[in-house]
Amino acid sequence: MRARKSARKDPHGISPCAGRCTGDKPKMSTNTMKKGTATLLGCVSLLGLMAARPAFADDQIETVMVTAERHAENQQDVPISTSTLSGDDLSVVFQSGEDIKAIAAHVPSLYAESSNGRAAPRFYIRGLGNADFDLAASQPVSIIMDDVVMENVVLKSSPLYDLVNVEVDRGPQGTLFGRNTTAGVIKFTSARPTREQDGYVSASLGKYDTANVEGAFGDGITDTLSFRVSGLYQHRDDWIDNAFTGQKGALGGYDERAGRAQLLWQPNDDFSALLNVHGRSLNGTAAIFRANVLTKGSDKLNANYIPGTVFFDGGNNNPQKYDGIGTSLNMSYRLPGMVLTSITGYETTHGYSRGDIDGGNPGGPGLIFFQSDTQDGLDYLHQFTQELHLASDYGASSAWFWQVGAFYFSTDYQDTTNPFFIPPTAVRQSNVSYALFGQSSYKVTDAFTVTAGVRWTSDVKAMTAGGPLDTITVPVKATGSNVSWDVSLAYAITDDVNVYTRVATGFRAPSIQGRNIAFNTPPGNYSVARSETVTSYEAGLKTELLDHRLRLNFDGFTYYIHNPQFSAVGGAAVGNSIVLLNARGGQASGLELDAQWLPIDDLLLTLGASWTHTAIHDSSLATGVCAQCTVTDPLNAGGNAILDGNPFPQAPDYLVSASAKYTYPLGGGDSLFFYTNWWLQGYTNFFLYTSKEFHSNGNYEGDIKVGYTFPGDKVDLYGYVQNVTDKANVQGGIDFDDLTGFVGDPRIFGVGFDYHL
Repeated sequence: MRARKSARKDPHGISPCAGRCTGDKPKMSTNTMKKGTATLLGCVSLLGLMAARPAFADDQIETVMVTAERHAENQQDVPISTSTLSGDDLSVVFQSGEDIKAIAAHVPSLYAESSNGRAAPRFYIRGLGNADFDLAASQPVSIIMDDVVMENVVLKSSPLYDLVNVEVDRGPQGTLFGRNTTAGVIKFTSARPTREQDGYVSASLGKYDTANVEGAFGDGITDTLSFRVSGLYQHRDDWIDNAFTGQKGALGGYDERAGRAQLLWQPNDDFSALLNVHGRSLNGTAAIFRANVLTKGSDKLNANYIPGTVFFDGGNNNPQKYDGIGTSLNMSYRLPGMVLTSITGYETTHGYSRGDIDGGNPGGPGLIFFQSDTQDGLDYLHQFTQELHLASDYGASSAWFWQVGAFYFSTDYQDTTNPFFIPPTAVRQSNVSYALFGQSSYKVTDAFTVTAGVRWTSDVKAMTAGGPLDTITVPVKATGSNVSWDVSLAYAITDDVNVYTRVATGFRAPSIQGRNIAFNTPPGNYSVARSETVTSYEAGLKTELLDHRLRLNFDGFTYYIHNPQFSAVGGAAVGNSIVLLNARGGQASGLELDAQWLPIDDLLLTLGASWTHTAIHDSSLATGVCAQCTVTDPLNAGGNAILDGNPFPQAPDYLVSASAKYTYPLGGGDSLFFYTNWWLQGYTNFFLYTSKEFHSNGNYEGDIKVGYTFPGDKVDLYGYVQNVTDKANVQGGIDFDDLTGFVGDPRIFGVGFDYHL
C-alpha cells in the first residue's frame, strides 16, 4: 500500500530512515499514518493504551526529515512546530480524486476551504487566513511547491501528485521562506530524478465514474544526467441534476490533467541543476451554492438540501476552466565550506469560474431576494521569482551554522468580473517585492542550541481598472516595508527528549481589493488594508519513547497580530461585494499534539489534535450583517455588528484527526492491509459577525482503504470508501438576502491498484 510513492531519498539526498531503520522488514514511515480513527473516543483510548503496551526493539517508527530551517533535519531537533504527510496519508486523502483542500484537518491547526471550487483554495493555520473569495486576495499562509512560492490563489490550487511529502510549518515564517508570512508555510516536495530506475502507476475508479490515475517514471540517462516524468488525471461525471432546467447530470463533475517533467544534471559532486517544467488543465464545475439550505435560527441543513439536485436559473451550470504552465531552475554549487543555491521560477495561468451565486431561482428554494449570476476570471497572470541562498556546510564539525539570502518577487495579472446585467469590469494589479534575510545557529553545548534570524522586506502593489461603472487610470498604490525576526532556544534533555521555545514575528504587506468596482458598491468602490504584523510565542516538547515506538510532540502558542487584514464579505455592502478592513488587533492562543505509536510491528496508530482560541480586539470595528439570519452580536446605531471579541473567520476552535493501519502477513510474502483515517472539526464561524446560522460545529469525515499486497511488494489491489458516513459538511455560506450555503463532497466508494517498479 504505497500509492503516491516517491523517490527513495528525500529531496536533499538523505534517507528517510536516517540511521533508524533496523532489520530486513520494510518499515512504515512516520509520515505513513497520520490522522483519523473511527471516533473521538477511540482517539482518547489510544493515548490511554500507550503506557500499557510493551515496546519491541526489533521495529521502530522512522525518523522524519523536515526542511523548516532550509536544510534537512530530524523533525525532533527543529525548534518549530511542524507536521508532515506522505505515503499512505496522501494515498488515502486523494484516492477519490480530491483536490489540494483535502489535506485540511489531517494536520493539527491546518484548515482549508473554498467558495471557488477546485480553483482557488483558502488556507488557515492557527486560525489565521483570509476568507476573501476574490482572485486578487492575499493570504497569510504561504504555499511553496518545489521551493517556489505560489502567491495567487489560483496558483495555490495546483494539483498534487508524485510527492515526497507535505510539510506544514506553523507560526510566522518571517525569516527564511518565499513571501514573508504571518500564519505559516505549507511545502509540497515532488520526487526528484535519480540515477536509479524508478516509477509507479496508481489508478482507482469509483462512484460517479470518479477516476484518479497517476504515475511516474525516472531513470539515469548518463552518469551525470537523469530524468523523471510524472502525470495525473482526475475525473468525475456530472452527478447533480438541475431541476429548474430539467437537465440530468448538469454539473458537479470535473476533468483535471497535470504533468511534470524534470531533468537533473550533476556533472560532479559540487554542482547540480534541476529543471522542472509543469502544467495543469482544469475543466469542471465551480462551487455549488444552494439557496436556503440553512434554517433560520439553526446551522443545520434542512429539506431544501438535496445532494443530487439544484434549482439554478443562472450560472450556465457553474462552469470552471483554468490552464497554466510553469517552470523552475534550481541550481546548487558547493564552495569551500559553504553552498550557493539559486532558485528561479516562472508561472502563468488563465481561466474563469461562473456561478449561480444566489443558489436558486425566483421560485426558490425558499425566498430569494437578490439574483446573481457572476463570472470571475484571470485573463492572464504572470509570476516571476528569483532567490539566492548562501549557507555554511550543514553537518560539518563546526558548532556554528549560518545562511544568508536575497529574494525577488514580481507578478502582474488582470482579473475580470462579469455581472452579466452590465458589461464586465477588468482590474489590473501588479506587485513587486524584495527581501534580504539571514539566520544563524550556534551549538552552545552538545545539548543547547541558539538560533536567530532577521529579514527585511519591501513590497509595492498597484491597481488600475476599467468598467462601465468606474475607471481608474492613475494607479492606486500600497507600499510597505518591515524588519521581521525570530529567536529560538532548543535543549536536548536526553537523546530522545527535546524542549524548545521560539519567539517569531511576521509581516503581510498592504492589500488592495477592487472587486466592488464591477458593482459600484461603496465605500469608494475599492478598499485598501494596511500592513499586518504578528508577534508569536511558542514552546514545545518533542519526545520519542518506548524504544522509539512512540513519538509524542506537544506545543503551546500565543500570538498577537497588529492591524490584521480582514475581508468583510457580502453583508458589508450591497450585493456581491468585498471590503478590506483593518482591526486594531487580534489575539490567539492554543495547544497542538502530534503522536505516532507502533504498539506491535504491524499496527501503526496516529493522533493529531489542536485547540485554538481567536479573538478580534477592536471596540470600534463594525460591519454589515445578513438580512435573514439571526445575528448574535450587539449592533451599533447604524445596524452594523460590533466585532470586538469575535473569533477570526473560518478558524476552527479545535481539530482532531486519527488513523490506524494494520498489515497482516499471509506467510507467502503477501499480506492484507487495513487503513482508516478520521477527522473532527469544532465550532467554525464563517463571517466576521456571528449568527445562529452561518457557522459549523461538529463536522467530521472518515475514510477506509482495505487491500491485498502481492508477493514481492510491488502490486496492491484495494477497495476504498471516502466519507464513510456520507456526512454533509457545511463549509461556508453566502449572505446576500437568504440562507445559502455550500457543502462538501458526498460518499465515494471504489476500487484501485498500485504498481511499483
